[in-house]
Amino acid sequence: MGLGQSSKTPVTDDTDEVNFDHFQILRAIGKGSFGKVCIVQKKDTKKMYAMKYMNKLKCVERNEVRNVLKELQIMQNLEHPFLVNFWYSFQDEEDMFMVVDLLLGGDLRYHLQQNVHFSESTVKLYICELALALGYLRSKHIIHRDIKPDNILLDEHGHVHLTDFNIAAIVKEDLKATSIAGTKPYMAPELFQSFEGSHPGYSFSVDWWSLGIAAYELLRGQRPYVMRSNTPSNEILQMFHKVHPTYPAAWSLEMKSLLRKLLCIDVQKRISCLAELQDLDYMSDVNWDAVLNKQLPPGFIPNRRRLNCDPTFELEEMILESKPLHKKKKRLARKTREQGSDGSPQNGQLQQRLDNVQRDFIVFNREKSRKVVVDSSELSTSEKNKAIEDGQNNNVEPAAYLSG
Repeated sequence: MGLGQSSKTPVTDDTDEVNFDHFQILRAIGKGSFGKVCIVQKKDTKKMYAMKYMNKLKCVERNEVRNVLKELQIMQNLEHPFLVNFWYSFQDEEDMFMVVDLLLGGDLRYHLQQNVHFSESTVKLYICELALALGYLRSKHIIHRDIKPDNILLDEHGHVHLTDFNIAAIVKEDLKATSIAGTKPYMAPELFQSFEGSHPGYSFSVDWWSLGIAAYELLRGQRPYVMRSNTPSNEILQMFHKVHPTYPAAWSLEMKSLLRKLLCIDVQKRISCLAELQDLDYMSDVNWDAVLNKQLPPGFIPNRRRLNCDPTFELEEMILESKPLHKKKKRLARKTREQGSDGSPQNGQLQQRLDNVQRDFIVFNREKSRKVVVDSSELSTSEKNKAIEDGQNNNVEPAAYLSG
C-alpha cells in the first residue's frame, strides 16, 4: 500500500509545520472506534512511526471531537519510557493526524488471542513497568481510565507501553473525578456506584484495579469476574460482593497476595500508588532503576519476522475503505476543483462544526519543541545532538515491515 517513493528526499525547513506530505505511508496495522492506524516513515529522517488518522466528519457526527482534542492536549505534555509517546499532530480538510512511537510487538490482547502463555515473572515485570507509567501519570494529575490488554503495546524487545488517552481525565490537587468512563470488565467497583445515585467520586486507584484485572487475565487467560459491556451496573456491583476470584494453586503466594491487594474492593486498602507497590516484600528484589532503563529482559519477546496484528486491516484499507489514505492527494485535488455545496441549513450547521474543529485542533511537533529547548540551553554540540534524537522506540528497521 503506497510503497512508491520519490527518489528526492525532501528537506523539512525548521519553519515549516510537519504535514501529511512529510511521511511515506507503508501499511495499515489497526483501527479504533473512529480512527485507523498505519506505519509511516518520515521522509527526511527515515524514522518509523505509527500514524493514527481520524475522519473529521465521522468525529463530528459521533460527538467525538472533544475527546480527540483532549487526548492531544494531554499527550503533548507526556513523555515516558512506558508510554506510547506523541511526536506530531496536523490536519487537512478530511482528517486529523497523530504521529506516535511505533511499537511493532503487537498489543497484549492480540497475544492473548494467539494463546500466548505469559509466565509469572513476565507478568511481574509488566506490572513493574506499568506501575512506573502510572506513577508518572499521577505526577501529571492524569487518570488513564482504560487500562486493559488492548491498550498495552509491546515494543520489539517485549517491554510494555501504555496507549490510548482518549478517555483519560485530568484531576487537580485533591479533587476527584465523577464522570463515568472505561471498559466495564476493567472498571473499578467505585465507578459503578454513580449508577446507583450515590457517587463519592474516584481517583487514581481505579487504574490500579484495572492493572490487577489485566495482570490476572494475562496469567490465566480469562478475567476474574465474568461480565460483558451490556451487563447492568447493579448486577456488576452485586457481583463484586458475591463473587470471590479464584487463584490457581500453581501461582506463587506472593503473586496471589499482590493481585488480591490490587483487586481490593475497599479503595482505602487497595494498592493505589507506586510507593505502596514498591514496599511489598514481593518487590524487594526489583531494581527499579534497571526496570526504568529497560535493562531487565522480558520473558516474552514478540516475533520480529511478522507484524503482530490482524492482517485484514491492510486488506480493508485497500479494498473496503471508501477514502483510502494512499489516494488522499488526488482526492483532495479533485475536491478542490469541483468545490460544490448544496447550501442547505444542515450542511451549513455541519460546516460550522467542521470549521470549529479546524480552528481548535492542536498542531504539535515534539522534534521542533525539543530543538527550541536545546538551543536555548547551554549544552555541548554532542549533548545537543543527543537531546534532539528521536526516542528509542522508533529505532526499528523499516525493511521487514514494508510488505507481507
